[in-house]
Amino acid sequence: MNVRFVLERGIARVTIDRPERMNAVDQATERELIAIWESIERDRSVRAVVLTGAGDRAFSTGADMKAAGGMTGLEYWAAPRPGGFGGIALRTSLDVPVIGRVNGHALGGGFEMVLGCDIVVAAESATFGLPEPRVGRLALDGGIALLPRRLSHVRAMGMLLTGRRIGADEALRLGLVNEVVPSDGLDAAVDRWLGEILACAPLSIRAIKQMVRAGESLSPAEAQALRLPALIEALRSSDQDEGVRAFREKRAPVWKGA
Repeated sequence: MNVRFVLERGIARVTIDRPERMNAVDQATERELIAIWESIERDRSVRAVVLTGAGDRAFSTGADMKAAGGMTGLEYWAAPRPGGFGGIALRTSLDVPVIGRVNGHALGGGFEMVLGCDIVVAAESATFGLPEPRVGRLALDGGIALLPRRLSHVRAMGMLLTGRRIGADEALRLGLVNEVVPSDGLDAAVDRWLGEILACAPLSIRAIKQMVRAGESLSPAEAQALRLPALIEALRSSDQDEGVRAFREKRAPVWKGA
């Protein structure tokens, strides 16, 4: 197995476990990742996901070019890749928060996977970049599609057209990550973010993520007018009654996810 998957108390932890290859993703690893995302989508007990790489050198350096088997760039592009790189970069059907725990280099497809996360916590040693043009390729599995939507045109093109890497502090200034911490504080920071997510009603979180995804290409008025099933479920739930009751009673709510 190239990916470790642990589910405990509603938290799914997904770890690309190929540190000897800088957590590069070959075809077998990508199949494992896609199967994991699909299983998480089916499991209503999952409340949040943490995605990371094994070791302390790399989150992921993207596609494992040594394992590509001589596949041309065109052949690689033509191969079906649901959800973008790693099955997560462009995934729209996953409605629980995904936290990117960036423990080192996030390059190429690794950076594309980071762009598919909702919250990103990075170690001070982390770097980010899309170096594909430096080897005659293109960031087609999420990089070209997502980066210009996250950054200004010149900022995005400055990275895309040069393949340059940026450090964690610059990524923070650009708004690509939420927090930068020393490596030995990475787990504590991730756990803090998890705690804040778990303090919220799970159905509200699912509805918020679905509405943001569905409304990305709409005008603000159109996005506000969305009436998704997840929204109706959240507003009809016993949890919305519990939330108001707990507020009035000045206590922490006890969520049931129903």
